Amino acid sequence: MTTPVTIIGAGLGGLTLARVLHLYNVPVVVYDAEDSAWARTQGGQLDLHEHNGQRALAIAGLTQEYRAIIHTGGGAQRVLDQQGAVLADLLDDGSMARPEALRGDIRRILLESLPTGTVRWGKKLTAATHLGEGRHELTFADGSTDSTEILVGADGTWSRVRTLLSGEKPAYAGLSYIDTYLHDVDERHPRTAKVVGDGAMYALIPGKGFLAHREAHDTIHTYVVLNRPVEWFAGIDFTDAGATRTRIAAEFEGWAPELTALITDADTPPILRSIHQLPDRHRWDRTPGVTLLGDAAHVTVPGGEGANTAMLDGAELGEAIAAHPGDVEAAFAAYEKVMFDRSAAEAASAHETVALIFGESAPHGLANLINGIDQPQ
Repeated sequence: MTTPVTIIGAGLGGLTLARVLHLYNVPVVVYDAEDSAWARTQGGQLDLHEHNGQRALAIAGLTQEYRAIIHTGGGAQRVLDQQGAVLADLLDDGSMARPEALRGDIRRILLESLPTGTVRWGKKLTAATHLGEGRHELTFADGSTDSTEILVGADGTWSRVRTLLSGEKPAYAGLSYIDTYLHDVDERHPRTAKVVGDGAMYALIPGKGFLAHREAHDTIHTYVVLNRPVEWFAGIDFTDAGATRTRIAAEFEGWAPELTALITDADTPPILRSIHQLPDRHRWDRTPGVTLLGDAAHVTVPGGEGANTAMLDGAELGEAIAAHPGDVEAAFAAYEKVMFDRSAAEAASAHETVALIFGESAPHGLANLINGIDQPQ
């Protein structure tokens, strides 16, 4: 294939696709809105699973590089009640079933596996337009344009490429995460460090709680989760970090202070991350010259498979393109057939996971699962 594949978005899914195409000597260019690879923190830890995320990296030939960045001990899990009592405590047994690594490190090994210049930074897509016969024009915020015969939207929840295929827009899922960090935790936040432990910590009641994770470099990364309407969050001025911390902490009055310190003592300004979702069975008719992967195709509630599924999308799409040289329509059709069914199943599973963690059984439903206690039918 001599026509380059154009990917919009240098997230984990888009970069996995680019890497697999590179292995098969398929020309590829990636456009990304960020100014550089290190323009912002890429988020917290990810547990890549054997059947999707790790499989994708194996297809990409990066298994050894991945194993070198795993956070040993980060797979521990702990469930607490609102007073900090431990309901479940599972140590990291060193299993490779779903080890933890920083999202930024995973992205780094993908970027380092690509030829210099594959990713073109500072290219924020503002519009994608059909030109006919499978060609599309891309318009970027800097005023530049490009056209392509093979376009892949890996541009996330608010994908511009999706408009070429589907009229669906993500809807608010009813809950939001407030993102915070504590640094130098053993020295500066010892009580909170102790209650979080070495891995993931869940402190929950129905509809709200803390999801915290001990990360490398003496850091705790926390998502404060609240099941509230979008209008409730709109009434908070997130540009005022102090007032925001106070307002969010008020939702946890009476909780153990070492838990509320995850928000009140945060070393970074609280960042609102509202959760949006597409329909569970989101799909589109085969449209010449364009397809989607990852959140652009099937964003749903956070059930632990989002990045994993995006990476497998990218790996399998790369293999499909390589397996159908000169026939991108056959490649896209083969990929979409598998991806549609997989994403629908993963969306249904994600809703079950969120219901288990934040539903009426919280925190005991998750604690029972970790403790190996059968759930009531």
